[in-house]
Amino acid sequence: MSNQKRLRPIQILLVEDNPGDVFLAREALRESKMFSNLTVVNDGQKAMDYLTQAKDYADAGRPDLILLDLNLPRKTGYEVLEEIKKDKVLRLIPVVILTSSEEESDIVRTYSLHANAYISKPINLDQFIKIVNCIEDFWFTVVKLPPA
Repeated sequence: MSNQKRLRPIQILLVEDNPGDVFLAREALRESKMFSNLTVVNDGQKAMDYLTQAKDYADAGRPDLILLDLNLPRKTGYEVLEEIKKDKVLRLIPVVILTSSEEESDIVRTYSLHANAYISKPINLDQFIKIVNCIEDFWFTVVKLPPA
């Protein structure tokens, strides 16, 4: 579905505790042509609260895509991914691992937990914009996602 045909912005949940990486993601989305809303939570427990509409997130909407770091406080990205993929409703949301790790063991582990993609974080804004554009093209133009 092309962005021109979308009636609402793409809802993206970024689960990231590094303020510098949050800044890069915001700037990359601003530079991209993606019609989106970015929500950021900075730890794994908040991510699950957001997704289950618990505590401060009772009015949270369901994201169309989750960008998940692995190294998070309170609950790791692995734990968040496992909980998402065990839930009958949440498992339909694509989860893209966006992390600094390039370790083969991390890649294998996240795919074994049913991550939809694994991307190593780019180090500068230009590279981050390219990654965001690729995510947009693939997840919101090429792929047909289940309805929200």
